[in-house]
Amino acid sequence: MTLEYPRAIRKVIDRIEQTQMPAIGKAADMVVHALANRGVVYCHNIGHGIEGDWIHRAGGLAAVQKFTYALNVQAPVPECLKDRPRGEPFDAVRESARYALKAGNIRAGDVMVLSSVSGRNIEPVQLALTCRELGVFTIALTSMDYTARVNSLHPSGKRLFEAADVALDCCAPYGDGAVDLPGYEASLLPVSGIAMDFLGWMLWETVIRRMAQAGTPAAVYMSINREGGQDAHAKTVKQYNERGY
Repeated sequence: MTLEYPRAIRKVIDRIEQTQMPAIGKAADMVVHALANRGVVYCHNIGHGIEGDWIHRAGGLAAVQKFTYALNVQAPVPECLKDRPRGEPFDAVRESARYALKAGNIRAGDVMVLSSVSGRNIEPVQLALTCRELGVFTIALTSMDYTARVNSLHPSGKRLFEAADVALDCCAPYGDGAVDLPGYEASLLPVSGIAMDFLGWMLWETVIRRMAQAGTPAAVYMSINREGGQDAHAKTVKQYNERGY
């Protein structure tokens, strides 16, 4: 039996490699500039397991940090008051994004990496817009094929690639599914998770290479399961904490 998914993945990866190097170069410039000027690189809600693959990972940059926040409000009312007016949900999204960035001490010159395959969702678009207002560089991971066929849910009408400084195309198809099988209405088996992970590692490799070429090699984690790995890990953490990269 020949499976279609491996061929679909290879097609997407080839397309990323053939088309995304200019954008990856621009994004790498932002990251290198930020690290050279005491900035911090954050990833927000990358999703699909990707965030866990980039942060504190053997072979990965120590400088890549997680940025998370959540707004959880519990305010029950009796049945007789269920219809009383509520504020606009978007107001909460906008204000929580601004509060989270300030509470997290995110500064102008830092970098925020965000993602949305469709690019239409309110939260990443708002976070990107707020970051740019504050002078934070924004890198978006999205699917241009997908986002070209949907309308934004954000009041501005902007999709993520329009809200960010640089957009990296994960080249996933509309709807994300890559395999069509008889008996199923929609395409199956998403490719965006693997594609975004691959795209991100291309970005981090570019950053690592450029910093080494500039004579300022970045702190990179070694697996703690290798012989001497614990000591190497401690050395990497010490370098990052002392230099910021």
